[in-house]
Amino acid sequence: MTSALLAVVQFPPPGFDLPHGVVEIAQSFFLMVGMIALGVPIIRAISRRWERGGSVPTLPPDLTHRLERIEQAVEAVAIEVERMAEAQRFTAKLMVEQRSLAPGEPANADAKPMAPAEVRRPDRGR
Repeated sequence: MTSALLAVVQFPPPGFDLPHGVVEIAQSFFLMVGMIALGVPIIRAISRRWERGGSVPTLPPDLTHRLERIEQAVEAVAIEVERMAEAQRFTAKLMVEQRSLAPGEPANADAKPMAPAEVRRPDRGR
């Protein structure tokens, strides 16, 4: 029974020759139909998204608050680092001035040495 069914289903029938390129043309046609059927909805979705201007993601309020706190902390650290750098430059300048003086010579003949109580720290608002 299967051999009789195969004889009926056989394509092309014996003795029938297809012209050259017919199979490739048929494959190309069905491939094109499939691509159009799938491509048109995709292209429509993309064009709608472009027309809407895309969606800008919004951050949740708690995340925005956390980012603001991180930004403030980074700014505070930057200020402290700048203060330390300024103190380092000032200390280096004083050391260079002391080394340039002759041994036993005061830094300023009229100046008296400063007492530790007179030293003001920049982080204390005196």
